[in-house]
Amino acid sequence: MDKIKVLSVFGTRPEAIKMAPLVKHLAAKPEFESLCCLTGQHREMLDSVMDIFQLRGDYDLNIMQARQTLSSITSRALLGMDEVIEQAKPDLILVHGDTSTTFAGALAAFYHKVPVGHVEAGLRTGDKYSPYPEEMNRKLVGSIADLHFCPTVNNLRNLEREAVAGTKFITGNTVIDAMKTTVRKDFVFSVPALNRLDFQKRRVIAVTCHRRENYGEPMREIMEAIRTLALRHEEIEVVYPVHLSPVVRECAFGILKEVPRVHLIDPIDVENMHNLMARCDFIMTDSGGLQEEAPALGKPVLVLRRETERPEAVEAGTVKLAGVRRDEILSLAEELLTDRNVYQTMAHAVNPYGDGNACERIARGILWHFGKLAERPADFHA
Repeated sequence: MDKIKVLSVFGTRPEAIKMAPLVKHLAAKPEFESLCCLTGQHREMLDSVMDIFQLRGDYDLNIMQARQTLSSITSRALLGMDEVIEQAKPDLILVHGDTSTTFAGALAAFYHKVPVGHVEAGLRTGDKYSPYPEEMNRKLVGSIADLHFCPTVNNLRNLEREAVAGTKFITGNTVIDAMKTTVRKDFVFSVPALNRLDFQKRRVIAVTCHRRENYGEPMREIMEAIRTLALRHEEIEVVYPVHLSPVVRECAFGILKEVPRVHLIDPIDVENMHNLMARCDFIMTDSGGLQEEAPALGKPVLVLRRETERPEAVEAGTVKLAGVRRDEILSLAEELLTDRNVYQTMAHAVNPYGDGNACERIARGILWHFGKLAERPADFHA
């Protein structure tokens, strides 16, 4: 084998943020031929990340449809991957995390007997319907993968408890590598409303909320908590980039549209989001990725969910589970606004998710697997 041909498969914005630095890192190393296949599960949000990282897909399945279902996403990606694998003939297929694209990419690789590397392996909540469908996607991919690139030691232990086969590495999370590119002190937002905010004099709270398991009453409770918080505290500004899901937008605009100092904006790209996080006071989110990114920026996070597959940040103290009930969310948010000791304790907790060298550890793990490194690479430890 001259070069190791690695095909990275992804299709959503969160996957792209975490895989783009890895695709580029592999491409810069002479031992690899680095290709990427985009499923287009999320189209516009995916494309913006590719532009920011100056990356193009070698293959693009463009599967996105209006009001697409989980079954249509999975089946269209799986069928599209057949032709891509036949053409590319990769030595290894990399998938990331827990999306329907991830599952379809791993399953397609298995059908073609191509080894699979799972980036961000080993995350678990223990409830197959929360997050849905992500929890089951990552368990199924874990059963297929040959190489498991675990961000933390807890993720590794989850796989060991399940007796998952394959070679396991602790690498840190590639999103920390990505933030070395995206966060800048001189950054100018592309959204005028963000440039008008006074981050020095105002307490800016960044919000995201979009998960399927929060649809319905949980999301209404979350929005009511944000509404009450804004009405009670004139010193705050809330910035909420609202997901494009019609379900999310109907709920968010229905409850928050006329609330003073609540800025409902369209989704923003990764550069704008990372720099908003870097300048805000704290973050309220049901996103998985933001729980990993915020500790690197010294920002407290209230997780708008009942559980998290990322317990490391909870244990480290930078994240608190706020749940999905109005009063509990409100209580924890007001504690951060009024108790400086609580705020400082969360803001200065140790980041358990990486040191910005996850891509290199993954590259070395692949090289070792293919017999091109004599010694197994060292694991990351926080």
